[in-house]
Amino acid sequence: MDYKQLGLTKQELVEMYRMMRLIRVFEENAIAYFKQGIVIGNMHMYIGEEAVATGVCKALTKEDYIASNHRCDGHLIAKGADINAMMAELMGKENGICGGRAGKMHQSAPEVGLLSANGIVGASQTLGTGHALYCSLFAPGRVSVAFFGDGGSNQGAFHESMNMAAVWKLPVIFVCENNHYAISTNVNTATAMGSFYQRAAAYGVPGVRVNGNNAIEVYAAAKQAVERARRGEGPSFIECDTYRLRGHHEGDEQTYRTREEIDEVIKNNDCINNMKKLLVAEFGWSEEEDAAMIKSIEDQVAAAVQFGIEGEPMKVEDMESNLYAE
Repeated sequence: MDYKQLGLTKQELVEMYRMMRLIRVFEENAIAYFKQGIVIGNMHMYIGEEAVATGVCKALTKEDYIASNHRCDGHLIAKGADINAMMAELMGKENGICGGRAGKMHQSAPEVGLLSANGIVGASQTLGTGHALYCSLFAPGRVSVAFFGDGGSNQGAFHESMNMAAVWKLPVIFVCENNHYAISTNVNTATAMGSFYQRAAAYGVPGVRVNGNNAIEVYAAAKQAVERARRGEGPSFIECDTYRLRGHHEGDEQTYRTREEIDEVIKNNDCINNMKKLLVAEFGWSEEEDAAMIKSIEDQVAAAVQFGIEGEPMKVEDMESNLYAE
């Protein structure tokens, strides 16, 4: 299904393109300041997978829920979280999105539907199912999305969550971001057939595999799944075939893959370049327009960096605030 069939306008495509670039520039800056010791903690980047968050979250409303994982930056930004507060959070500042207490892997933004990210492999599937149960009982019409990777798909939580969601027809969309590597394990060495969407059939759940480096394909699948969930028809499963361009974490030597493999994806299947090519071919998107957009994004992220740098560090004596009920 192409953008015309979906009724997407030039402006909507430009907005999706801008969103992907915003996520990448944000994370590139986070990496740069991590190397300087200003951003602290562990860093697991989303670079290369931006089309998934962008396509899925375009199909959602602010009130819908998402459950994320250790690569939560893209999901947060695509859902509309404040990038100033996000950058401050990565710097451990009081003006961070969680007061500097969450760091990279445990950010939350309830105001945009992300109750909490987490670092447990596969846990977002159970959390997303739980969010959907809440929707079913107390917020009919809302839906939930669970983002997880290929590694998370091989956890028992996958089957438990899928079964419960199918039995109770919960409004949840399971989104597998198959970036081909669970830390250093290639998906083909640990997964029969190297794909996951066919598993959904065992639970009577519709499953589809899409090009996760094409935001329009992702959006088309997400839109259909979200509409189905809102009608009360239960869960759906979307496998997004994508690729992470950075290591599992910053500092990962990546001895499990070659530089040539990464460069091939950058050259021929980078999600941002794919959208730019479409805009050029269909709407004559110019290099001047592109440069102006990139400059605008860089300025926006630079302001976020400054916001974080100027913030007060989290106070040790306040570390336990919000952890326990009064």
